[in-house]
Amino acid sequence: MQTVPENRKISPFLVFFTVTSIQIGVGALGFQRLIAKTAGYDAWISVIIAGLATNMIMWMMYKLLEMGKKDLSETHKFVFGKWIGSLFNTFFILYFTFFIITILRTYIEIVQVWMFPDFNTFWFTLFFLILCIYIVKGGFRTVTGIAFFGVVFPSYLIVLFGFTIPYSDFKHFLPLLDHSFKELIIASHQMSLTFMGYEVLLIYYPFIKEPNKSKKWAHFGLFSSTALYLYTTIISFAYYSEEQIQKYIWATLSTWKIVHLPVVERFEYVGIANWCLIILPNVCLALWCASRILKQTYKISQRKGVFIVAALSLLIIPLLKTRQQINVINSILGNLGFLINFIYIPFLLILVWLLKKVKLKS
Repeated sequence: MQTVPENRKISPFLVFFTVTSIQIGVGALGFQRLIAKTAGYDAWISVIIAGLATNMIMWMMYKLLEMGKKDLSETHKFVFGKWIGSLFNTFFILYFTFFIITILRTYIEIVQVWMFPDFNTFWFTLFFLILCIYIVKGGFRTVTGIAFFGVVFPSYLIVLFGFTIPYSDFKHFLPLLDHSFKELIIASHQMSLTFMGYEVLLIYYPFIKEPNKSKKWAHFGLFSSTALYLYTTIISFAYYSEEQIQKYIWATLSTWKIVHLPVVERFEYVGIANWCLIILPNVCLALWCASRILKQTYKISQRKGVFIVAALSLLIIPLLKTRQQINVINSILGNLGFLINFIYIPFLLILVWLLKKVKLKS
């Protein structure tokens, strides 16, 4: 593996923005209904459980990268050998491509349902991917800059949830702990799509200056995402009754309907438009990761790899037309994210640890 030049690396504190920006995406607009369906209004506890679990997995990721090779692609070759390792790498190329497809198609559906029913899926995807290609071709530092703006610029939206407080009833949370621990864990699993994405650290780890110093920023990013989701959950649960929230696919968007400003009548339109900036780093990071693994596995230049991944996404996205199809890809991605983060990464860590132990003995 070639050493990454210092001028292409990012400062440790910027890991906070890459972690936070990839975790906050389309899942944040409608996760409340999913978790309330299983754990009722005790589901806020599930958000905390999911957040703590992601921090545990982040710790494992750093251990994995410290013990083995410096990124996921090289770790696969170290553990499984060149050929089987390449198969695992190919799976992750497809996984990040599927991530792009799901995020973009879900966002387009939101625009079509809430704003423009005749919004053209193909043309929006084409122009959005052209923008992402332009960003990714600027290098990882440029992608990180977009992640920074994707966190900072839309942050004012957090304050606007306060408009619901005069109409909220916090008695909705009573009685506390009305659901079993099993139901709380199942609801935490429902947060998989919402919390996923932080596994991109396994790909861009070599691009961090003094990666050991980035640990606290990565964990701080996860805690910030958890705090944001907990805040959104509490606001939504207090504003809607348990029966009402079951009817809203995108509870976060529905909450913005209450915001009335002198210059904006339908604030949810502003929120949806701003969300485009939030999903931009989602897609850029996934596109960069897929093209990076493609380069390492098949010796295709990253510039060409970006076009290959973008073209594949552009071919598939317009084929997904119905709500059922979009639901299916969201469910598949959520389950894949859960399996990768909570099953595969601990398994890979154990394998690397065993291999290192055997090599030390020999």
